[in-house]
Formats: sequence, C-alpha cells, structure tokens
Amino acid sequence: MFITLRQFVASIIDGAFSYNKQDGWRYMLGLAGVPSLVQFVGFLFLPESPRWLVQHGDNLMGKMVLKRLRGLDNVDEEFDQIKQSFEEEQRERKESDVSGPVILRMLQHAPTRRALLVGCGLQMFQQIAGINTVMYYSASIIKMAGVQDDSMAIWLAAVTAFVNFLFTAVGVYLVEKVGRRILALGSMAGVFLSLLVLAIAFWFSAQYSPPITYLPAQDTNISQHCSMYKTCNQCALDAECGYCFTLDSNNSVANGSCVPTDASRWDTFAGTGRCAYANDTADHQQAGANWAFNYCPSRYSWLAILGLVLYLMFFAPGMGPMPWTINSEIYPLWARSTGNACSAATNWVFNLLVSMTFLTLTETLTRPGAIWMYSSLSFLGLLFIFFLLPETRGYRLEEMELLFSRPWGQITAPLQQDREVQYIRVRGHNQGTSDASDIE
Repeated sequence: MFITLRQFVASIIDGAFSYNKQDGWRYMLGLAGVPSLVQFVGFLFLPESPRWLVQHGDNLMGKMVLKRLRGLDNVDEEFDQIKQSFEEEQRERKESDVSGPVILRMLQHAPTRRALLVGCGLQMFQQIAGINTVMYYSASIIKMAGVQDDSMAIWLAAVTAFVNFLFTAVGVYLVEKVGRRILALGSMAGVFLSLLVLAIAFWFSAQYSPPITYLPAQDTNISQHCSMYKTCNQCALDAECGYCFTLDSNNSVANGSCVPTDASRWDTFAGTGRCAYANDTADHQQAGANWAFNYCPSRYSWLAILGLVLYLMFFAPGMGPMPWTINSEIYPLWARSTGNACSAATNWVFNLLVSMTFLTLTETLTRPGAIWMYSSLSFLGLLFIFFLLPETRGYRLEEMELLFSRPWGQITAPLQQDREVQYIRVRGHNQGTSDASDIE
C-alpha cells in the first residue's frame, strides 16, 4: 500500500515540474535521490532481525533488538516463539528425506514443488499482464492515445496512480472477506477485460486516424520518405517522422502532413515546413500549425484513459498484493525464505523483460497489437489461477503441505473439514491422522 502511495506522490511531483520544459525532467530525476539518501542513512542504523540473530547464535542481541522494535521490556513470549520456530526448522532439515541445497530439496519434494510453481507463476503473470508497463509508461500511453499536452498527460497519469493507491486499500479490506483465490480470479478477469478496452481504444484511434491531405513543398536537403504515408497513424509509427496539422473552425484536424522531425528537437519541431523551428514567430511555428510526434490527435483518448483506470481498479486490490500475500503463506518453514526469494526473483525478471520490450512491441506489433498481446497473456493467467491456485485463507501452516500434496486436478478443492485432524511429525513432513490412537 505504501508503494502505491509513493507512486502517487511521485506522479504529483512530476506533474508540478512538467511545466518547466527545459529542466523539469532533471528535477524529476534528481529529486528521487532525496528519499534514497534518507533510506541509505537509515540503513546505517538498521539492526539485523531477531530471527537472523537467533539463527546465528546471538540470542542476547536478538532479544535486545526485539525489545527495541516492540518498545517493551518483556518480550519473552514472542522471543521464545522465534526460537521454537528456528529449532523446528532445524529439525525439519535434519529429518527430511532429501538433502542438499534448499532449492533442490524443494524441487524433489512434491508439495513444495507445486507450491513453488504456483508462487512463481503468480509473480510471472502479475508482470506479463502489463502492470509496470502501465505504471512506467502511463503518461506515454495517454500521449499515444491522443492527448496533445505533455503536462496534461502527466497529470492524467497522476490520476491513474491515485486510482492504484485507492483500490490497493480496497484490497486490504477484501482479502480476508472474500479470500485470496476469489480476489485473484476477479482481479485477473477485470484486468483482461480492461486491457480489451484499452486495445479497442488504440484500434479505433488507428482505424480513424487523421489522413495526410497536405503535401508541403519538397526540401531536397531532407529525406522525403515521410511523405509516402497516408495516415497519421502510419506517420507516428516512424521515429523519424511527425504529423503537422491545423484545426478548422469546428476544432477538427485539417491539412495534415507527415514530415521529417528536427534532428535536435524532434518532439517539438519538424525539420521542414509549417511546424519547423522559425525565429520569426512568437511560438517558433507558423500561426495555427500543430506538431504531433509519436501520437495522433484522436476522438478516442477518453476510451484509452477509461481502459487505464479500469485496469488499475481491477489490478490493485487483487493481482497487486495477492502474489506476495500467497507466497508468504504456502511454503513450510524450512523452505519459506528460498521460496519467497525465487518468487521475488521471478517477479523482477519479468518486470525487466516487460518494461524493456514495451516500446519495441508497440513498433513491431503496433500499439493495439501490443495491448492485445498483454490481454492474451492475462487470459492465460486467469486460466492458471482458476486451475492451479487453491484458497489459502484460514489454513494453518501444517495444512498447507496437505493442500499441495494433492494431484493438480484436485488442488483447488478445499480440504475436508468434516473431521478433526491431528498433525504429527513423520520424518520431517506433516502427516495427518483422525484417530489419536494412531500416534505412538
């Protein structure tokens, strides 16, 4: 929740600096160093966790740190629980049927192998559903949809960041009300539908893109390949070209032309013609001329913004926090740290993959094509959750291993609760018995 709050605050700051066309981007990047510096200084005074200290035999320091964290003099009960948890983990490691690195033991043991697949799969689908494409490139997506003013695009991106923060708080309320599985299913279904809305918005923008109706005088010193395009959409997909147009009395696009960009000021000026840099006019362009680089004026901008807002409304309460919540619940003590590390690594690997490929995909698959791809991947994620993710709410740690011990076809069914089950430790694994006489 604090992550989404931080993103919202950052987007507000970006909006405030967006009016400074010359140096605003420098302030946006530079200001991020302030909280980083504060965090670095804080890390210098950060103690090791009580659990880590217990694991390394320093019980005295572990207890002192726990007292500082809780602000209490008597933390004996909690500290004893930490020690018992560590001792239990040690016993499990010694009594386990498998040996070697923890990750190999997890892969050799069917319940933890299934849990790891589910945990890493959730993190993967969280990313390939496009969340960080939406968050990192929200202003660019809004601009691509046809919003002309840069500052307006950034402020609209701030609105979407606020929606993300608001509905993350909704997820905190719902998680214990409806359960992890239902919340994740509903969230991913909504993500799929909202990506369809966003893809349709870009498709409409491409289908009804303003035409090229004005051919400026040829400049023999500049490449003329831009003049071959027939619509603004075709022109905008070429990084060397931009769309120059005027507005008629009805505020509709008129006299559109596709011309080469200015090599040093490509986002604001054309290299030739009406939208070129010209010192003899106050706005450096001929009166009435408008320059559109990497976007086209469109009547469907509102539909793209609606798709973004719906996307975050559905993603934030479910697929935002649920992969992290579920991963914290499904591993036994001896595998918890390794399982969480693997799932977090999966998240960041796919975060990098999606973030680095988005702009390339918009060029190779077209903008609606890239969004269609994300929507298809989110549908696969919906199937993954439906068939492989069990409900984990209300189960004890011992029951998690039983939950993932069942075949894949039965894994989403709830455990039978119609008899009292007692758990015993057999060779390091949890086994169930309904009769106390079975226990030696």
